[in-house]
Amino acid sequence: MNPSKIVSADQWILARKRLLAKEKELTRRQDELAEERRALPWVLVEKSYVFQGPTGRLTLSDLFAEKSQLAVYHFMLGPGWKEGCPSCSLLADHVDGALPHLAARDVTFAAVSRAPHAEIAAFKQRMGWHFAWVSSNENDFNRDYHVHFSKEEVASGACEYNYGQDGFRNQEAPGMSVFFKDETGAIFHTYSEYARGLEELLGTYHVLDRVPKGRNESGLPWPMAWVRHHDKYGTSAA
Repeated sequence: MNPSKIVSADQWILARKRLLAKEKELTRRQDELAEERRALPWVLVEKSYVFQGPTGRLTLSDLFAEKSQLAVYHFMLGPGWKEGCPSCSLLADHVDGALPHLAARDVTFAAVSRAPHAEIAAFKQRMGWHFAWVSSNENDFNRDYHVHFSKEEVASGACEYNYGQDGFRNQEAPGMSVFFKDETGAIFHTYSEYARGLEELLGTYHVLDRVPKGRNESGLPWPMAWVRHHDKYGTSAA
């Protein structure tokens, strides 16, 4: 790799200050966008969802675990899959350390997948994760929040994903949905995001965006083709 330009330390400071002005402008815009995000209208969740977890049946209300806010990650792990999606696994690698901080701000995190819970538990143990992860195998939760598609929809390219018709190549898709529970127990859907909207949750990408080679994905079949499960780097699979 060749450096873009070699300059003196004083010249570098001048260039860095010019970039800093743009970074601050972006930060302010991100703050404004976050406020707009929180100001979205809410939808009352009227359907009853029952999930399968390590202790048996759990309702959507149970997933809040005594908090008023719930962030659900739609993890790509379908029934019969040998392992979870590598990209979802990269995101999941960032979660455990954040759990106590989220709890301190009245937020519970949980992952939901369509695989039976026994398959989820086996993969979760392999990866060494501790966050809550339940199965929606017996309900329409993934379908209702637009992260599960029929074989016919995938084949025709008519998947309703990321608020439009998307030619998604898999029956399972990633996303995050946020819910609020009020003092009466009523649950509201407040936000969902998909596709590249999830990149803000990937601390690894934020580091890569700051190093000279960046993400270095331009020559790959798709942007995240380099990603492996964390126990596969350095093996023939990598």
